[in-house]
Amino acid sequence: MMDWTDRHCRYFHRLMSRHVLLYTEMVTAPALVRGGAGYLLTFDPAEHPVAVQLGGSDPKELGRAARMCCAEGYDEVNLNVGCPSDRVQSGTFGAVLMRQPELVADCVDAMIAASSAEVTVKCRIGVDDQTPQEVLPAFLETVAKAGVRRFTIHARKAWLQGLSPKENRDVPPLDYDLVLAMKRAFPQLHLSINGGIASLEQAKALLEAGMDGVMIGRAAYHRPADILLRADAEIFARPGARTARQVVAEMKPYIARHLADGGRLHNVTRHMLGLFSGQPGARKWRRVLSEGATRPGAGLELLDAALDQIPAAA
Repeated sequence: MMDWTDRHCRYFHRLMSRHVLLYTEMVTAPALVRGGAGYLLTFDPAEHPVAVQLGGSDPKELGRAARMCCAEGYDEVNLNVGCPSDRVQSGTFGAVLMRQPELVADCVDAMIAASSAEVTVKCRIGVDDQTPQEVLPAFLETVAKAGVRRFTIHARKAWLQGLSPKENRDVPPLDYDLVLAMKRAFPQLHLSINGGIASLEQAKALLEAGMDGVMIGRAAYHRPADILLRADAEIFARPGARTARQVVAEMKPYIARHLADGGRLHNVTRHMLGLFSGQPGARKWRRVLSEGATRPGAGLELLDAALDQIPAAA
Protein backbone atom coordinates (compact mmCIF):
# COMPACT_ATOMS: atom_id res chain seq x y z
CA MET A 1 0.00 0.00 0.00
CA MET A 2 2.93 2.33 -0.65
CA ASP A 3 1.71 5.88 -1.39
CA TRP A 4 -1.79 4.86 -0.25
CA THR A 5 -2.13 4.42 3.49
CA ASP A 6 -0.52 7.68 4.55
CA ARG A 7 -1.54 9.52 7.72
CA HIS A 8 -4.49 11.27 6.03
CA CYS A 9 -5.85 7.96 4.77
CA ARG A 10 -5.48 6.35 8.18
CA TYR A 11 -7.26 9.20 9.98
CA PHE A 12 -10.13 8.89 7.50
CA HIS A 13 -10.29 5.12 7.91
CA ARG A 14 -10.20 5.35 11.69
CA LEU A 15 -13.38 7.44 11.66
CA MET A 16 -15.13 4.46 10.08
CA SER A 17 -13.89 1.79 12.50
CA ARG A 18 -12.59 2.12 16.02
CA HIS A 19 -11.33 -1.45 16.25
CA VAL A 20 -9.60 -2.53 13.02
CA LEU A 21 -5.81 -2.44 13.12
CA LEU A 22 -4.48 0.09 10.62
CA TYR A 23 -1.11 -0.24 8.87
CA THR A 24 1.16 2.47 7.54
CA GLU A 25 2.55 2.31 4.07
CA MET A 26 5.95 0.64 4.06
CA VAL A 27 8.83 2.80 5.29
CA THR A 28 12.37 1.61 4.67
CA ALA A 29 14.81 1.35 7.55
CA PRO A 30 17.60 3.01 5.52
CA ALA A 31 15.34 6.02 4.89
CA LEU A 32 14.68 6.37 8.61
CA VAL A 33 18.16 5.67 9.91
CA ARG A 34 20.33 7.22 7.21
CA GLY A 35 17.96 9.30 5.12
CA GLY A 36 16.45 11.65 7.66
CA ALA A 37 12.93 10.47 6.84
CA GLY A 38 11.67 10.37 10.41
CA TYR A 39 8.83 12.69 9.37
CA LEU A 40 7.27 9.67 7.63
CA LEU A 41 6.49 8.23 11.06
CA THR A 42 4.23 11.13 12.06
CA PHE A 43 0.69 10.09 12.88
CA ASP A 44 -2.34 11.41 14.72
CA PRO A 45 -3.05 9.82 18.13
CA ALA A 46 -6.60 9.21 16.90
CA GLU A 47 -5.21 6.52 14.56
CA HIS A 48 -4.57 4.00 17.36
CA PRO A 49 -4.38 1.04 17.12
CA VAL A 50 -1.85 1.47 14.30
CA ALA A 51 1.09 -0.63 13.08
CA VAL A 52 4.12 0.70 11.26
CA GLN A 53 5.43 -1.39 8.38
CA LEU A 54 9.20 -1.48 7.87
CA GLY A 55 11.31 -2.68 4.97
CA GLY A 56 14.95 -3.63 5.34
CA SER A 57 17.46 -6.44 5.61
CA ASP A 58 20.17 -5.15 7.94
CA PRO A 59 19.50 -6.29 11.50
CA LYS A 60 21.30 -3.38 13.18
CA GLU A 61 19.57 -0.85 10.96
CA LEU A 62 16.16 -2.44 11.52
CA GLY A 63 16.79 -2.44 15.25
CA ARG A 64 17.45 1.31 15.17
CA ALA A 65 14.41 1.88 12.97
CA ALA A 66 12.21 -0.15 15.32
CA ARG A 67 13.42 1.93 18.24
CA MET A 68 12.49 5.10 16.33
CA CYS A 69 9.02 3.71 15.63
CA CYS A 70 8.45 2.86 19.28
CA ALA A 71 9.52 6.36 20.29
CA GLU A 72 6.70 7.66 18.09
CA GLY A 73 4.21 5.42 19.91
CA TYR A 74 3.24 2.78 17.35
CA ASP A 75 1.33 -0.23 18.66
CA GLU A 76 3.10 -2.76 16.41
CA VAL A 77 6.24 -2.87 14.28
CA ASN A 78 5.83 -5.07 11.21
CA LEU A 79 8.63 -6.32 8.97
CA ASN A 80 7.49 -6.61 5.35
CA VAL A 81 8.73 -9.80 3.70
CA GLY A 82 6.06 -9.74 1.03
CA CYS A 83 6.43 -6.71 -1.22
CA PRO A 84 7.61 -7.69 -4.74
CA SER A 85 8.40 -4.27 -6.22
CA ASP A 86 11.62 -3.66 -8.15
CA ARG A 87 12.61 -0.88 -5.73
CA VAL A 88 12.30 -3.31 -2.84
CA GLN A 89 14.27 -6.07 -4.55
CA SER A 90 17.12 -3.71 -5.40
CA GLY A 91 17.44 -2.97 -1.68
CA THR A 92 17.41 -6.69 -0.79
CA PHE A 93 14.24 -6.58 1.23
CA GLY A 94 10.59 -7.40 0.77
CA ALA A 95 9.57 -10.71 -0.79
CA VAL A 96 13.11 -11.57 -1.86
CA LEU A 97 13.82 -12.29 1.82
CA MET A 98 11.58 -15.37 1.62
CA ARG A 99 14.78 -16.98 0.29
CA GLN A 100 16.70 -16.08 3.48
CA PRO A 101 14.62 -17.03 6.55
CA GLU A 102 17.74 -17.07 8.76
CA LEU A 103 18.44 -13.44 7.85
CA VAL A 104 14.81 -12.57 8.59
CA ALA A 105 15.21 -14.26 11.98
CA ASP A 106 18.30 -12.15 12.67
CA CYS A 107 16.39 -9.01 11.66
CA VAL A 108 13.41 -9.64 13.90
CA ASP A 109 15.69 -10.65 16.77
CA ALA A 110 17.33 -7.22 16.59
CA MET A 111 13.96 -5.51 16.26
CA ILE A 112 12.52 -7.33 19.28
CA ALA A 113 15.55 -6.37 21.36
CA ALA A 114 15.06 -2.70 20.43
CA SER A 115 11.27 -2.52 20.48
CA SER A 116 8.75 -2.02 23.26
CA ALA A 117 5.96 -2.80 20.77
CA GLU A 118 5.18 -6.23 19.36
CA VAL A 119 7.25 -7.17 16.30
CA THR A 120 5.34 -8.99 13.56
CA VAL A 121 6.05 -10.22 10.02
CA LYS A 122 4.09 -10.05 6.78
CA CYS A 123 5.20 -12.60 4.19
CA ARG A 124 4.24 -14.49 1.01
CA ILE A 125 3.79 -18.25 0.69
CA GLY A 126 6.98 -18.33 -1.39
CA VAL A 127 8.73 -16.77 -4.37
CA ASP A 128 9.52 -17.86 -7.90
CA ASP A 129 10.18 -21.61 -8.17
CA GLN A 130 9.98 -22.31 -4.45
CA THR A 131 7.52 -24.98 -3.32
CA PRO A 132 5.21 -23.18 -0.86
CA GLN A 133 4.24 -26.38 0.98
CA GLU A 134 7.91 -26.78 1.91
CA VAL A 135 9.09 -23.18 2.14
CA LEU A 136 6.30 -21.60 4.17
CA PRO A 137 6.32 -23.91 7.21
CA ALA A 138 10.12 -23.79 7.33
CA PHE A 139 10.01 -19.98 7.14
CA LEU A 140 7.42 -19.71 9.92
CA GLU A 141 9.33 -22.11 12.15
CA THR A 142 12.66 -20.32 11.68
CA VAL A 143 11.30 -16.83 12.26
CA ALA A 144 9.09 -17.91 15.16
CA LYS A 145 12.16 -19.25 16.96
CA ALA A 146 13.48 -15.66 16.97
CA GLY A 147 10.43 -14.58 18.96
CA VAL A 148 7.78 -13.54 16.43
CA ARG A 149 4.30 -14.74 17.35
CA ARG A 150 2.15 -12.92 14.78
CA PHE A 151 2.38 -13.35 11.01
CA THR A 152 0.24 -12.06 8.16
CA ILE A 153 0.49 -14.34 5.14
CA HIS A 154 -0.32 -13.15 1.63
CA ALA A 155 -1.69 -16.36 0.13
CA ARG A 156 0.15 -15.99 -3.20
CA LYS A 157 3.64 -16.58 -4.42
CA ALA A 158 5.58 -13.52 -5.55
CA TRP A 159 7.24 -13.87 -8.95
CA LEU A 160 10.26 -11.61 -8.70
CA GLN A 161 11.12 -12.04 -12.37
CA GLY A 162 8.55 -11.71 -15.11
CA LEU A 163 5.64 -10.09 -13.25
CA SER A 164 5.10 -6.47 -12.29
CA PRO A 165 4.12 -5.55 -8.72
CA LYS A 166 0.54 -5.05 -9.95
CA GLU A 167 0.52 -8.47 -11.63
CA ASN A 168 1.90 -10.02 -8.44
CA ARG A 169 -1.29 -8.93 -6.69
CA ASP A 170 -3.52 -10.76 -9.15
CA VAL A 171 -1.77 -13.30 -11.38
CA PRO A 172 -0.26 -15.90 -9.03
CA PRO A 173 -3.08 -18.15 -7.82
CA LEU A 174 -4.35 -17.84 -4.28
CA ASP A 175 -3.83 -20.77 -1.93
CA TYR A 176 -6.01 -20.14 1.10
CA ASP A 177 -5.97 -23.85 1.93
CA LEU A 178 -2.20 -23.73 2.51
CA VAL A 179 -2.51 -20.77 4.87
CA LEU A 180 -5.33 -22.49 6.76
CA ALA A 181 -3.11 -25.57 7.01
CA MET A 182 -0.38 -23.41 8.56
CA LYS A 183 -2.80 -22.37 11.29
CA ARG A 184 -3.46 -26.02 12.06
CA ALA A 185 0.26 -26.79 11.99
CA PHE A 186 1.20 -23.81 14.19
CA PRO A 187 -1.72 -23.33 16.59
CA GLN A 188 0.50 -21.36 18.97
CA LEU A 189 1.02 -18.61 16.36
CA HIS A 190 -1.41 -15.80 15.59
CA LEU A 191 -1.85 -16.07 11.81
CA SER A 192 -3.74 -13.62 9.63
CA ILE A 193 -4.51 -14.14 5.96
CA ASN A 194 -4.22 -11.60 3.14
CA GLY A 195 -4.73 -11.53 -0.62
CA GLY A 196 -7.83 -11.25 -2.79
CA ILE A 197 -10.22 -10.67 0.09
CA ALA A 198 -12.85 -8.29 -1.22
CA SER A 199 -15.71 -8.39 1.29
CA LEU A 200 -16.54 -8.76 4.96
CA GLU A 201 -18.40 -11.94 4.06
CA GLN A 202 -15.13 -13.46 2.81
CA ALA A 203 -13.33 -12.24 5.90
CA LYS A 204 -15.91 -13.76 8.23
CA ALA A 205 -15.74 -17.09 6.40
CA LEU A 206 -11.96 -17.20 6.81
CA LEU A 207 -12.20 -16.35 10.50
CA GLU A 208 -14.79 -19.08 10.95
CA ALA A 209 -12.46 -21.49 9.13
CA GLY A 210 -9.82 -20.94 11.81
CA MET A 211 -7.75 -17.88 10.93
CA ASP A 212 -6.92 -15.48 13.75
CA GLY A 213 -7.17 -12.39 11.57
CA VAL A 214 -7.83 -11.12 8.06
CA MET A 215 -5.98 -8.28 6.34
CA ILE A 216 -7.91 -6.37 3.68
CA GLY A 217 -6.05 -3.84 1.54
CA ARG A 218 -7.39 -2.51 -1.72
CA ALA A 219 -11.04 -3.38 -1.16
CA ALA A 220 -11.01 -1.40 2.09
CA TYR A 221 -9.36 1.50 0.27
CA HIS A 222 -11.62 1.59 -2.79
CA ARG A 223 -14.87 0.68 -0.98
CA PRO A 224 -14.29 1.80 2.60
CA ALA A 225 -17.98 2.06 3.52
CA ASP A 226 -18.59 -1.57 2.51
CA ILE A 227 -15.71 -2.81 4.67
CA LEU A 228 -14.88 -0.37 7.44
CA LEU A 229 -18.28 1.08 8.29
CA ARG A 230 -19.55 -2.46 8.89
CA ALA A 231 -16.48 -3.95 10.56
CA ASP A 232 -17.04 -2.89 14.16
CA ALA A 233 -20.53 -4.34 14.31
CA GLU A 234 -20.01 -7.44 12.19
CA ILE A 235 -16.47 -8.48 13.15
CA PHE A 236 -15.93 -7.04 16.63
CA ALA A 237 -19.55 -7.06 17.87
CA ARG A 238 -19.18 -3.43 18.88
CA PRO A 239 -21.39 -0.43 18.04
CA GLY A 240 -20.73 0.93 14.57
CA ALA A 241 -23.57 3.18 13.54
CA ARG A 242 -21.82 5.95 11.59
CA THR A 243 -22.94 6.78 8.07
CA ALA A 244 -20.75 7.88 5.19
CA ARG A 245 -22.23 11.38 5.46
CA GLN A 246 -21.29 11.55 9.12
CA VAL A 247 -17.74 10.57 8.23
CA VAL A 248 -17.52 13.46 5.76
CA ALA A 249 -18.74 15.85 8.47
CA GLU A 250 -16.17 14.50 10.95
CA MET A 251 -13.37 14.88 8.39
CA LYS A 252 -13.99 18.62 8.02
CA PRO A 253 -12.14 19.81 11.14
CA TYR A 254 -9.18 17.61 10.23
CA ILE A 255 -9.13 18.96 6.67
CA ALA A 256 -9.45 22.54 7.96
CA ARG A 257 -6.35 22.05 10.15
CA HIS A 258 -4.47 20.52 7.23
CA LEU A 259 -5.32 23.49 5.00
CA ALA A 260 -4.41 25.97 7.72
CA ASP A 261 -0.99 24.31 7.96
CA GLY A 262 -0.42 24.91 4.25
CA GLY A 263 -1.58 21.54 2.94
CA ARG A 264 -3.68 20.98 -0.16
CA LEU A 265 -7.19 19.60 -0.23
CA HIS A 266 -6.19 16.84 -2.62
CA ASN A 267 -3.71 15.40 -0.07
CA VAL A 268 -6.71 14.27 1.98
CA THR A 269 -9.65 13.94 -0.39
CA ARG A 270 -7.80 11.62 -2.80
CA HIS A 271 -8.34 8.95 -0.15
CA MET A 272 -12.07 9.70 0.09
CA LEU A 273 -13.04 9.13 -3.56
CA GLY A 274 -14.49 5.65 -2.93
CA LEU A 275 -16.54 6.55 0.13
CA PHE A 276 -19.88 6.40 -1.68
CA SER A 277 -18.91 3.61 -4.09
CA GLY A 278 -21.97 1.80 -5.42
CA GLN A 279 -24.40 4.50 -4.28
CA PRO A 280 -26.36 7.01 -6.41
CA GLY A 281 -24.23 10.06 -7.14
CA ALA A 282 -20.92 8.32 -6.46
CA ARG A 283 -19.51 9.11 -9.90
CA LYS A 284 -20.34 12.81 -9.55
CA TRP A 285 -18.84 12.85 -6.04
CA ARG A 286 -15.59 11.44 -7.42
CA ARG A 287 -15.55 13.80 -10.39
CA VAL A 288 -16.06 16.96 -8.32
CA LEU A 289 -13.27 15.99 -5.94
CA SER A 290 -10.81 14.65 -8.49
CA GLU A 291 -11.20 17.63 -10.82
CA GLY A 292 -11.32 20.36 -8.20
CA ALA A 293 -9.23 19.35 -5.21
CA THR A 294 -5.88 19.84 -6.96
CA ARG A 295 -6.68 23.46 -7.87
CA PRO A 296 -4.90 26.16 -5.86
CA GLY A 297 -7.08 27.45 -3.05
CA ALA A 298 -9.53 24.52 -3.09
CA GLY A 299 -11.18 24.26 0.30
CA LEU A 300 -14.07 22.84 2.26
CA GLU A 301 -16.61 24.41 -0.06
CA LEU A 302 -15.51 21.91 -2.72
CA LEU A 303 -16.14 19.04 -0.31
CA ASP A 304 -19.63 20.44 0.28
CA ALA A 305 -20.20 20.70 -3.47
CA ALA A 306 -19.16 17.07 -3.90
CA LEU A 307 -21.45 15.97 -1.09
CA ASP A 308 -24.35 17.79 -2.79
CA GLN A 309 -24.07 15.19 -5.57
CA ILE A 310 -25.12 12.42 -3.14
CA PRO A 311 -28.86 12.04 -2.40
CA ALA A 312 -29.70 13.06 1.16
CA ALA A 313 -30.84 9.55 2.04
CA ALA A 314 -27.36 8.10 1.41
